Formats: sequence, C-alpha cells, structure tokens
Amino acid sequence: MLLHFSVSNYRAFRGLQSLNLTASNADKSLPQNLIEPNLLGLKGKRWVKAAGVYGANASGKSTLLQALGALAGLVRTSAKTTDPHSPIQQIEPFALDPKAANEPTALAIVFVNQGVRYEYRVAATRQRIVHESLRSFPKGPERLWFVRDWSESEQKHVYSPDSPAGLPRNRDIETRTLDNMLYLSKGIAEARKELEPVFRWFVEHLRFLDLSSDGGVGYNTTMSLLEEGSAEERQAILQILKHADLGISEAGITDVNVRDEVKGFDQMPDEIQQQIVKHFSKNPELLHKGSQGAAHPLPWETESAGTQRFYSLIGPWLDVLKKGYTVCIDELETSMHPIMVRELLKLFFNQATNPNNAQIIFTTHNPLLLDTTLLR
Repeated sequence: MLLHFSVSNYRAFRGLQSLNLTASNADKSLPQNLIEPNLLGLKGKRWVKAAGVYGANASGKSTLLQALGALAGLVRTSAKTTDPHSPIQQIEPFALDPKAANEPTALAIVFVNQGVRYEYRVAATRQRIVHESLRSFPKGPERLWFVRDWSESEQKHVYSPDSPAGLPRNRDIETRTLDNMLYLSKGIAEARKELEPVFRWFVEHLRFLDLSSDGGVGYNTTMSLLEEGSAEERQAILQILKHADLGISEAGITDVNVRDEVKGFDQMPDEIQQQIVKHFSKNPELLHKGSQGAAHPLPWETESAGTQRFYSLIGPWLDVLKKGYTVCIDELETSMHPIMVRELLKLFFNQATNPNNAQIIFTTHNPLLLDTTLLR
C-alpha cells in the first residue's frame, strides 16, 4: 500500500511535489473508498484506495507517475550496473533551469508491505547517488536501517549509524557498492534477506499499466481467464462487460486459422509458427443484444477501439484487485467512455471485488470523473 510519494528536480518538476494518500478524518463520505490498516503509531489514520490526478496538458500529471516509475526502475535495475562511470538513466533533472542539471533529483516514498511501514529516500545526480536511506516502523517508533551520504571532501560515501537497528552493517558490501548504484539493490544482489520486503514491494506490488496503443495491454489475459479461469472469474468478466452499458450479453472465444490469415505462414521457421499459433490462434468473441432479444456475435476487429480497450483491461484489472497491488495508469480514459471507466473504478470500492485493498493512482483530463459520489 502506498502512503506518500514526493519528488523534486525531475522532468517537469523543479520544486518539491508530493502525493499524499492520507484521507481526511473530517470527510465522512464514501467509507468504502478507504483503507484502515491499523498501523502501529498511526492509529485512526486512513488512506484512499484511489487517487485521480487532474490538470491541463503540460501540468505535470504524467511526470508524477513517471517519477514513481523512475524510482521503481532504479531499485529493480541498479544492481546490474558494472561501469562506475555509467550515467544513472532514470535521473532526468528539470531542463528549464541550467542549475538543475548539477543538483540532485530527490525521491522519497512511504509504503506498507506485510503490515510494516517503510520510508525510503534517494537523491541522485546522473553521476552518483548523493543520499540513500531506509527506515521502518514495525512497532510504531522509527528503526533506522541505514543512511548513505556522499562526502565531497572525502570523495566517497559515508554510511551511518554504526549500529543500525534494522540492518546490521556489512562494510564489505558497502565498499563494493558503486557510487552510481543503490545500496538497497546491491544488498539484494548480495543476499541480504532483511531487504526482501522492501525490494519486493517495488518489484511485485507496484504496477504500471500503459494504455497507449503500443503499451502491451492486449486481450490475452482476459481471454485466458475466460478460457482457463475459475467460474467466479468468468462470471466477474461477464458482469463487468454487462454493467459497462455496451450491449454485451455474453463473451466467448473463437478459433482463428492462422495458416489462412498469416501470409507466408508455411514458409516460416517452426519456432515462429509456434509463437504465432500461441498468440494469434484465438480471438475474443462478444455477443451483442439484437432485435427481439437475440444475441449476435461480431468479429473482434469490428468492435470499437473503446470496447477492445475495455475488454483487454479487465484481465489485468482483476489481477491487480486479487493480489492487492498498487497500480498507476496515465490517462485512464484513453479510448474509453466515462461509463466504462466508472465501472472499473467501482471495483476498487467494493470489498468483495477488492478484498486485499488494492490501490489505483491515475491521471485524467475527463471532468466527468470529478464526481464526489464516485471519488472522495
């Protein structure tokens, strides 16, 4: 669960910008939209399951999610760095102030994994990590795991404290952590098991769905659930399709003869043929209500872009809800009518469909989603 994120000197942001998911106790509306995890030291605090970020073009909506993705990407890949002079690719300082290029990008996040609250901070230039620190709050009070600061006078990183409460120091690993590498990631690569809950949250629990045309969200996940999922999963997909007011009465799968559809299929190598058959031998089939109550199947390629996008998103969406992920989506309404978007968001606010308190952070231009009967 994400509680708070802040960033400065990154892309569109020069100064500090923060996303705080703490719910106001003064607002009593929509209690189903809230998570109350009873964290030690934060009794009575609640957090929202959904946050919509609104604004004009070039106002920084996408930058907020990109910054969160940059931190996650840095955590995932930093330990693979082998060249001490390689630039840190995820660091992109504010471009409209020449001074910003020589100042660090700062990223800080507070999240919960396995019932424990963590706070992780990173400040970095393109050349090196300037600051890195990790804290946990397992019983309320802070436990400082490590602090790592770049010393300009000594031209090296200085670690503290000498006897941390959460992560015993390993000076050998500290020495072998490159200046342009995260100590968190290096520790994972060196089998520091204590760091697993922190690293795994970034790798497994924080998700990004790209709804652009080349974003990779295809219909296969939804189709696989219809074909191989449980009866409850199949029923959930059908109910979502029906509630979206698309006139759909049933959903199925139709076979595709790839030999006839793919030009030159027989001349392709066996491995390529197998991949084509695996991914393109079946298509979704949606049955629409017709005259006198009859149901009529339509070819997948004739469905609207919005219907295709909505169908393709249902499978990944149900996976997020089932596993309690925090998911980030830029321009959620892409190719979809607000009614479709509302139906998807409602799933987050229903304990039956969101039993593990999944969260969504999305950007949008659509003022129709500024609805206080839907979002707090």
